[in-house]
Amino acid sequence: MTTPLMSLTWTDHVTGRQGFLVVDRLVRGVASGGLRMRPGCTLAEVTGLARGMTMKEALHYDPAGRYVPLGGAKGGIDCDPQDPGAYDLLVRYLRAMRPCIEAFWTTGEDLGLSQDLVDRAAAEAGLVSSIQAVYPLLDDERAARRRLADAFAVEVDGIGLDELAGGCGVAESVLAALDRAGVPYAGTRVAVQGLGTMGGATARFLTRAGLKVVAVADVKGTLANPDGLDVEALLAARDAYGTVDRAALRPEDRELPGDAWLSADAEVLVPAAVSYAVDAVNQAGISARWVVEAANMPVLADAEELLAARGVVVLPDVVVNSGTNAWWWWTLFGDIGADPDEAFAHIRRSMRALIDQTLARAETDGTTPRAAAHAIVTDRLPVIAERFGWYG
Repeated sequence: MTTPLMSLTWTDHVTGRQGFLVVDRLVRGVASGGLRMRPGCTLAEVTGLARGMTMKEALHYDPAGRYVPLGGAKGGIDCDPQDPGAYDLLVRYLRAMRPCIEAFWTTGEDLGLSQDLVDRAAAEAGLVSSIQAVYPLLDDERAARRRLADAFAVEVDGIGLDELAGGCGVAESVLAALDRAGVPYAGTRVAVQGLGTMGGATARFLTRAGLKVVAVADVKGTLANPDGLDVEALLAARDAYGTVDRAALRPEDRELPGDAWLSADAEVLVPAAVSYAVDAVNQAGISARWVVEAANMPVLADAEELLAARGVVVLPDVVVNSGTNAWWWWTLFGDIGADPDEAFAHIRRSMRALIDQTLARAETDGTTPRAAAHAIVTDRLPVIAERFGWYG
């Protein structure tokens, strides 16, 4: 794969802070990828995320489906989302990127930003929608937009379907890996970094499948209980940033340092918060058998190499957390409706097939799951390019 099609660096005239947009590829003239806001966000980070989006889109290509893959892109803003001026900065960024969003970049929530916040800021910036570039590709725009709006209005036990979709995909990735290894769900222990959109939903689905969440980390530290945390109580006690109100803890729950989730006594580790969470140094404390990347780029390459040498399997982000993006497009293009049971069933089938294919390819090639996912994408890209057009 070559260099990105386009890279932009924007400097805010009010604060001097920078924002970035990287379009890795265009398919049918459009690229898909969320917008994140975090302090220290860089162009290199956004470039890697955009490349990952190209892979996610290609991995979910189904010739029989109504949804066809788009290209990959990503946006980023170097700012703490809790900064008092963060929202105004977001509006100015979207206003500056308006021509791109109107023409070829479809975006949405990512780290540090909720979809509600993106939608509100997009409207203030004069946009019809953060995904309006895809509208010309729809057979019936009005019906498609209504279907997606209806899906976003659905809640399941107090959590929106849009938030649950990604966690369902992560959880199914875990369950598929356990099934291939012949490991029973009951009693399998899980540690999760982050209880926001992705981590919280993942914890719910895994708990309901019979696994035991023994550690959860947020910005205040790690919450732990070897007998299992009350995940539903923690979800009900978190704020908009995934921080848990400690008043919800039970007497038997413990508060540990922030990095204690890494060395938790668990079979499955789910980094679901920030990029670059696992490095060559702290990976040494990991005793889990599987590291399942719910966040984007949480495991650095040198750390993954060391983990693989120790027999730890890293399930890559481009597969594991791809369900969120796919759910948006399955719903918009009409492969599924605004129904949670239908959505979860579709996500589970697709994610299980991808994990099985990835792990089977890794075994056949004698390589890592990440390398196997890259090989699968490499096989699919020429087919996509020939059928739909490819720029970049």
